[in-house]
Amino acid sequence: MSVLVYTESEQGTFKKAAFEVASYAKAVANQLGTTVTAIAINANDTSTLSTYGVDKVLNVTNTALDKFNANSYASVIKQAAEKESTKVVVLSSSADSKYLAPLLAVGLSAGYASNVVEAPSNTSPFTVKRTAFTNKAFESTQINTDIKIIGVSNNAFGLVENSGSASAEDFSPEVPNSTVNIESVDKATDKVTIADAEIVVSGGRGLKGPENWGMIEELAEVLGAATACSKPVSDLGWRPHGEHVGQTGKPVASNLYIAIGISGAIQHLAGVSASKTKVVINTDPEAPFFKAADYGVVGDAFEVVPALIEKLKAFKAQQ
Repeated sequence: MSVLVYTESEQGTFKKAAFEVASYAKAVANQLGTTVTAIAINANDTSTLSTYGVDKVLNVTNTALDKFNANSYASVIKQAAEKESTKVVVLSSSADSKYLAPLLAVGLSAGYASNVVEAPSNTSPFTVKRTAFTNKAFESTQINTDIKIIGVSNNAFGLVENSGSASAEDFSPEVPNSTVNIESVDKATDKVTIADAEIVVSGGRGLKGPENWGMIEELAEVLGAATACSKPVSDLGWRPHGEHVGQTGKPVASNLYIAIGISGAIQHLAGVSASKTKVVINTDPEAPFFKAADYGVVGDAFEVVPALIEKLKAFKAQQ
């Protein structure tokens, strides 16, 4: 009857989101008076999960799961949930988990609440707080099914360390044959990913051209941040489409989002509104982004950003 948590990994290494959902699952388990079981697929070292409250790890090792497939992963997690007789399954709000969650919900006849930002306010009835209307409001949602699936919004709950140790158990579920053949996956390996980033530095058409992107990358490097861009920038070919953030691109839920030369179209704002702190740098004081930002700088990015980089470098040198 433990709480089951799916801990995402990439190339054998757990993502930050894995530790956040483990922390969340521990909070739920404490409310229900039970334990936390994690399912880890092709992960190299699962011992770190115990730091975030996991009591048992089901280790799945299967080359057929090297590349993500929503149907296959949903089937594996379903079998783990049935094995553990779990009533609550916790997932992240990553793109992969959002693909598999509806399939898992159907397989388990479970209710699914996505974009959850807090531990349940009540367990009878089971009630969670989640974002709604593209992060412009919150709603309290009751999950009345016997089995419940919770998708935790990125960077909403945070990492909570819990002392303890986790036992490990090999788990060999049946992996269904897939009609999808993944030939290759191309990913940047030398940068912080937007999904895992605590800080995102994003540029728009105000930068005037791809030749000026060096200062965006330099600021991101100083901050240990991911780089991103607005839709027009990716459409113009200045930056890869993988860096396009917003409602029609990748959603951002970072702790800090810095928008440079981005006016703030409604689609862009909807996709980044889950970020906790938003900073905008723009020459136009009437830019829509200023109304949504926590902090704003009216000024020329070509003057403000280099000065900011120098200040940050000087501050880091003093540490």
